[in-house]
Amino acid sequence: MKYSFTPNKIFIKLLLGFWLCSSMIIAIVALLPLLQERYDRAPLQPRLELQLSKAASWLQQEAAGKSFHMLNQWNGHRPGEERPVRFYLMDADGQLINGKRSSRLLRQFMLMAEEAGHPISHQFRNDLVFGPYEFTMRGKQYSLFGRMPAHHPRPLFLFLADNKLATLLLAIALSGSLCALLAWHLGKPLRQLKSSAEALAKGELDCRVDSRTAKRSDEVGQLAQAFNAMADAIQTTLNSQQRLISDVSHELRTPLTRLQLSLALARKRGLQGTEIDRIGYEAEQLELLINELLELSRVKSPDAQQMKLLDLSETLCQVLDDAEFEAEQQFKLLHIDIPEQLELVHNPRLISRAIENLLRNAIRYASARVTLIARSAGDWLEICIEDDGPGIPPHELEAIFRPFYRPDSARERESGGWGLGLAITQAAIQAHNGVVKAGNASPTGLRVVIRLPLVRHS
Repeated sequence: MKYSFTPNKIFIKLLLGFWLCSSMIIAIVALLPLLQERYDRAPLQPRLELQLSKAASWLQQEAAGKSFHMLNQWNGHRPGEERPVRFYLMDADGQLINGKRSSRLLRQFMLMAEEAGHPISHQFRNDLVFGPYEFTMRGKQYSLFGRMPAHHPRPLFLFLADNKLATLLLAIALSGSLCALLAWHLGKPLRQLKSSAEALAKGELDCRVDSRTAKRSDEVGQLAQAFNAMADAIQTTLNSQQRLISDVSHELRTPLTRLQLSLALARKRGLQGTEIDRIGYEAEQLELLINELLELSRVKSPDAQQMKLLDLSETLCQVLDDAEFEAEQQFKLLHIDIPEQLELVHNPRLISRAIENLLRNAIRYASARVTLIARSAGDWLEICIEDDGPGIPPHELEAIFRPFYRPDSARERESGGWGLGLAITQAAIQAHNGVVKAGNASPTGLRVVIRLPLVRHS
């Protein structure tokens, strides 16, 4: 099989982005010395050349009537000079005449002037150096350089040119900023895709990637379009499946009603026996299953008009009474702790059914005790139902809320039902924008926690 490599738009963006970023940083760092040289170096100004000329003339006059030793003793200042200009006299071999040793700054300037090939001036950090001015004295060639204190504000790039560490830090910060901008540009739509995928996984079937991301012309936009198409297909499939279950459940009621009617007529005519009782039992179980399927279908399509602002204890009053009676019949203790005035907008029938399913399961599998505690936690209402039964294997904790799933410990119909109770509970809680999670209690037992949005009044 042959593979061909075709650069895509993401590849091109990454390549161009990082290439331009690194090239820009390298170019800026490389150009700093050149910019500094062009900014600080300039041709010799007439006023500076005039100062050198006057100094040379003064030297020629003084040397005419005095010994050469006078040049070695000259301190580099002209008498009567107002500005603190210091002059340096060099012979044809580049040796300093009026001093013991030339400074590093002067040697550096002499190399610049030699490279330029003509008199120049150069601004160092605190001094302005200019020259050379060449003249003849006593038949020998001399060069005169001038130096004066001169400090003026320098642009930032010259400060960076003199400070390597600051230049390095700025290069790192600039490259990091440019790469961060590129990463944000590429990562933002991917984060939106991630959040949309997580929402879809949580059951929010109407969640889609926003149109701005889907309209991008690169591979991210194509991925967003594919994701939206996938989400549409999933939503259509699940809606069709839900409709199919609802329709089948409705259609099964007709033959079931006929079966129950025929069974009643047979019993009325005196037909009795184990087979008749078994048919009656299975018909009852089938009716219960159909009712559960219809309830699951109704829970997943709740009516918004049935949402009301009610107190939780008022909603669960009948459910808790029935649970206490059932626990007493099984010689188990049911502890209930629900504070007053825990109000939230909810569908009373759905919340009652969700709590009822959890309480019945807890009472069924508890050894001796079941607790129900409701508390407000910020903007959420938390309801915790815990029993002291055998619990559930950890790898099955998330699966118990799937329809028709029954843990290994409750596979028999007599103890485990059809696996629709907890699925109805989860659908009812999700219809209220809440979450339900199960976990094993310590030392034994199962703990189910429900979180629902809580309405507070100011």
